Amino acid sequence: MKTGIHPENYREVIFKDFSCDHSFKGRSCADTKETIVWEDGTEYPLVKLEISNMSHPFFTGKMKFVDTAGRIEKFNKKYSRKSRVQPGDEPAAVETPAVEAPAADAPKDGAAE
Repeated sequence: MKTGIHPENYREVIFKDFSCDHSFKGRSCADTKETIVWEDGTEYPLVKLEISNMSHPFFTGKMKFVDTAGRIEKFNKKYSRKSRVQPGDEPAAVETPAVEAPAADAPKDGAAE
């Protein structure tokens, strides 16, 4: 291994997930000013976690239901234009301009007879 590129403060620390009160010991060079006494009676630096494998929905199998339909409706309601046809509305009658059919005796290609 190359010398001088690895951190000097790589040490054993306690990681604590505060969402489910789960702790485990590992190695890290994360800066922390707090310490905690571990099960073996030794004092270790404490790294606080918001989520770990014990609280993450992927690992626990407890997925949160996200109401995407309500979010889409809220977005459409907020940013829709007044003239845009909304689902459930009847479309307004649109008049199309009348197009005259060419006369039957008119020359095709504009050539004179």
